[in-house]
Amino acid sequence: MIRTVIIGAAGRMGRHLTAQVLGDPALSLAAAIECAGHPAAGQDAGVVAGGGVAGVRITEDLAAALRTADAVIDFSSREAALPNARAAAAAGCALVVGTTGLSAADRAGLVELAQAGARIVSAPNMSIGVNLLFHLCRQVALTLGEEYDIEVVEMHHNQKKDAPSGTAKRLAEILAEARGLSYDRQVRHGREGLLGARPKAEIGMHALRGGDVVGDHTVIFATGGERVELTHKASSRQTFAQGAVRAVKFLAAARPGLYDMQDVLGLKAMPLT
Repeated sequence: MIRTVIIGAAGRMGRHLTAQVLGDPALSLAAAIECAGHPAAGQDAGVVAGGGVAGVRITEDLAAALRTADAVIDFSSREAALPNARAAAAAGCALVVGTTGLSAADRAGLVELAQAGARIVSAPNMSIGVNLLFHLCRQVALTLGEEYDIEVVEMHHNQKKDAPSGTAKRLAEILAEARGLSYDRQVRHGREGLLGARPKAEIGMHALRGGDVVGDHTVIFATGGERVELTHKASSRQTFAQGAVRAVKFLAAARPGLYDMQDVLGLKAMPLT
């Protein structure tokens, strides 16, 4: 069994991850980690996740947990992501990073760890459906060409801290790559005022917040006379937990390197026309 540590175990995603690991016969819950002073510290991780007693209590001691682990799943916070990754790599543990909002420096740090021998899967969205959406959007952008305007619209719950979502950013990056555009220069975040006609070399980005929406993402391709819309809607965080566990299993047989969910799902091997 793959002995797995969950960082951020008492959070919204952490509880789903705990339940997913406990229910998978190929994995065992090695430890459940929370930040110092968290009110869930000392409680049984299975009970906190809404299930039965797991026999693993939530702790703040990541270093001790890593000594008996094979893999780590981290959905905690952007600030903690790289320090946690360094600790996991130093302990020889495979690492799945689902934290969103990573900076360029954070991503560069993950690359350095992978080059030094770490096995890492990092993705802004672990959902299998969303990663199929990534693949399809690249295909559609290449097929339809420059005559179709592209707009990305995402909506999340009112407690989400970053905007646009990491998934929306990745969608825009993929679309920009397919069109030969620059994310930094040619993605327009919202519109206001007298802007004139929409330029062709532009990707619109719009972030909506409200209620308890888990995550909706739509990419619109529009031209004269028609439009094509690709949409993914997540109704439960369990889909992200399922993807994260699939990534842990992928890393168990992977060579050192930095991977994403496209690698995990084998989508990079599928031809694009």
